[in-house]
Amino acid sequence: MINRELIRIKVVQLTYAYYQNGNQNLENAEKELVFSLDKSYDLYNYLLDLIVAVTRVARQRNEIALARYERGDAPLPSNRFACNKFVAQLEENVMLNAWREKLRHTWDDDINVVRSIFEDIENSEFYLSYMAQDEEPTYEQDKELWRKLYKVFVVDNDAVSHMLEERSLYWNDDKDVVDTFVLKTIKRFKQENGANEELLPKYKDMEDLDFAKRLFRTTINNAEEYQQYMTATSKNWDFSRLAYMDVVIMQIAIAEMLTFPAIPVLVTINEYVNLAKSYSTPKSSRYINGMLDSIARYLSETGKKRKPIPGRA
Repeated sequence: MINRELIRIKVVQLTYAYYQNGNQNLENAEKELVFSLDKSYDLYNYLLDLIVAVTRVARQRNEIALARYERGDAPLPSNRFACNKFVAQLEENVMLNAWREKLRHTWDDDINVVRSIFEDIENSEFYLSYMAQDEEPTYEQDKELWRKLYKVFVVDNDAVSHMLEERSLYWNDDKDVVDTFVLKTIKRFKQENGANEELLPKYKDMEDLDFAKRLFRTTINNAEEYQQYMTATSKNWDFSRLAYMDVVIMQIAIAEMLTFPAIPVLVTINEYVNLAKSYSTPKSSRYINGMLDSIARYLSETGKKRKPIPGRA
């Protein structure tokens, strides 16, 4: 689940924090990086569990409505949403339950947020159309409903984002990336796998964890050398305009170019230009784009990076 995009975000955050911290201990900082990535995987599970929590609220509301019906005060309620087949499978998932057992916080601690999401869903066209179907929905229809509901009511939900930031500082900025993995997980679920459906693994393979550690260590250990490359190639750029975060981002980008030659240079440049748009000043991305292009050519021409740099449009 933890991909290179998320790793780069974490390395930028932890490198910046490393330099801001007066007590610079590389070993401890690396442990903090790994812990931060672990917390991203916790967020993935926590957001999957949100789907279950919303459905449990629906069941509670359904039980209240059923009691009113039995007293003759209301019509018979439908339990269609409360008994969604996909959510029932997710609730019983072996991997999710194993993770849940280690939790210190549950969605019960933020039940008002969960209730608010359900109330928004209950008043939506998705919900009303689903509940009005003549035939009982299939498993695939139940799954597709939650894929749509998650995209509309969770992905851009400010209340959820704010609550998650309060729960863990490590979850700042993670949600956008993790949301994509939750949606991917919903899509890949199969009814026949039952409770043993596999969630996405923390890492696709250990190469990604190695990528994170090597990128971080190389960035820190070779900082002075990389900053010399910036100075050597900044003739056409006003180096004094650089925000401190710009230096950090370019330092990491240089580390990636030199340490991981299999990654195309243009991919590396584009990744860090995009990070600059999120983490630095409004003008930084254009400046970093030009600087990294010049640095990449300098590294190639001086033999520090063997792979030639292709022309850019």
